Amino acid sequence: MTANLHEGPIAIALTGASGIQYGIRLLEQLLVKGRRVYLLYSQAAQIVARMEADLDLPGQPAEAEQLLSARFGAAPGQLSVFGRQQWMAPVASGSNPPAAMVVCPCTTGTLATIAHGICDDLIDRAADVMLKEGRKLILVVRETPFSTIHLQNMLSLSQAGATILPANPGFYYRPQSVDDMVDFMVARILDHLEVPHALVPRWGAPEEA
Repeated sequence: MTANLHEGPIAIALTGASGIQYGIRLLEQLLVKGRRVYLLYSQAAQIVARMEADLDLPGQPAEAEQLLSARFGAAPGQLSVFGRQQWMAPVASGSNPPAAMVVCPCTTGTLATIAHGICDDLIDRAADVMLKEGRKLILVVRETPFSTIHLQNMLSLSQAGATILPANPGFYYRPQSVDDMVDFMVARILDHLEVPHALVPRWGAPEEA
């Protein structure tokens, strides 16, 4: 069942791959745009967030919800954070799925569990729901090089309807900072979510005076 991407919440799952900045920036942009967001994150993502972004993601969903809502100025009820084993969360059922889900960054381990329908935690189950319900699932895979197994898993998921969007920033617009490169990837994700933005120049668009 397809969904209107302009309505309904968008789920973001942070996993333990390097590149947590992509997911955090995506969260910020969706909240700024007034979208309701469901946030999930793995234990490994907590470690990476501390290492790469000096961000301590609390172990308790309610604490994380309060922290991130204050950090990004979210309206009351705009951000919902769910624990890894919170099976009563709406993302766990095809009767109440979000409009779209983005796993950003996506580890190759998470890629594998989703590709094989293994639902050991809420992230895996939520992604499984998106596939079976025909909703948009974007996987921002961050690994290099890719093994044959990684590529086979990506092919299987692409054939199942997922969008494979590796974290490969472009350089044609001459980024001046790491933040610029992060914004390039977040811009591509927002494009696929049909969320308007002006994060990076459009290819072929006239340059501003």
